[in-house]
Amino acid sequence: MKSLDYCGILEHQKVLRFLGLWGPEIGLRGRNETPPTAEVTMREWWIHVGLICVPLVAVYLHIPPPQLSPALQKWHNAGQVFHFRGNKIFYRESYGALGSSDVVILLHGFPTSSYDWNKIWDPLTQRFHRVIALDFLGFGFSDKPRPHRYSIFEQASLVEALVAHLGLSNQRVNLISHDYGDTVALELLYRSDHNRTGHLTLNSLCLSNGGLFPETHHPRLLQRLLKDSSLLAPVLMRLTNFMIFQRGIGEVFGPYTQPTDAEFWDMWTGLRYNDGNLILDSVLQYINQRLKHRDRWVGALTSTFIPLHMIYGPLDPVNPHPQFIHLYQRQVQRSTVTILDEHISHYPQLEDPTGFLNAYFNFIHSF
Repeated sequence: MKSLDYCGILEHQKVLRFLGLWGPEIGLRGRNETPPTAEVTMREWWIHVGLICVPLVAVYLHIPPPQLSPALQKWHNAGQVFHFRGNKIFYRESYGALGSSDVVILLHGFPTSSYDWNKIWDPLTQRFHRVIALDFLGFGFSDKPRPHRYSIFEQASLVEALVAHLGLSNQRVNLISHDYGDTVALELLYRSDHNRTGHLTLNSLCLSNGGLFPETHHPRLLQRLLKDSSLLAPVLMRLTNFMIFQRGIGEVFGPYTQPTDAEFWDMWTGLRYNDGNLILDSVLQYINQRLKHRDRWVGALTSTFIPLHMIYGPLDPVNPHPQFIHLYQRQVQRSTVTILDEHISHYPQLEDPTGFLNAYFNFIHSF
């Protein structure tokens, strides 16, 4: 019992330290220490009051979302909306290369949006006839209903609905996915290989830095707390501000490829749009879904005959090198792989857009 209590104290300290409410001067007193002075006792009393009041205030405090930057506003203005099960879904589509009928669909990661593809958008339009990206339900400029049971299966159905909406049901499409989008892509792959009604006709699939294997996936501390803590999650979601967000996202970028302040702010703005910060715990259930449905999704990856490619940033702390890529190469032997420069991390399309594009075009021209 004592060891369990001690573990609980350590976990409590970890949460408080993450929120900036724990430091060397704030801790648990040993049984043999001398009694605290009145001044110290009063200070600790105020600390405890703060620990109670700050979350309560945060829960009921509505902080207006930030305004869209000119760049993000331009992206929004270039997009359109279609309706899926009563919700508005944002997507963007561009017509590009003449004389080509090729279509590519881009599936973004967590917790960001279709804007993740902005650095490679124009080069893709020079190669493909149609380039399409969407914001998944609960992300970016799409609706973010709450309460709602967000699932990978629903997001895959959303992609199928968009393809039907655009009149591409009989068109062979190429998928490029990242992070969360990788798992959505695997569900689409499963449906395609099993001829499920409404499935996409896939021409190729390119994955990038996604947690395909639960055993090599290491979510960040805040993600673990939000997905598993029903009592703590509402408070943490309200307390998460731009500084905490910037710190968390910055940890999954390489030291030499950090986003600019403006880029950090655009990511935060997309998250806060339509109060997206208040549904993070629901969206993060995808991590538990990956574990539950591992055989289905990894099985689809290992058994398909569709051309596959992996573009991987090896400095990724979420899917660390070499464990992740070694497992991928053992499990998915038909796939080709591009490992980018050693300083590229979890967001390769943003950290090294030129390297990402070169790898993708080499893949798409290989079959």
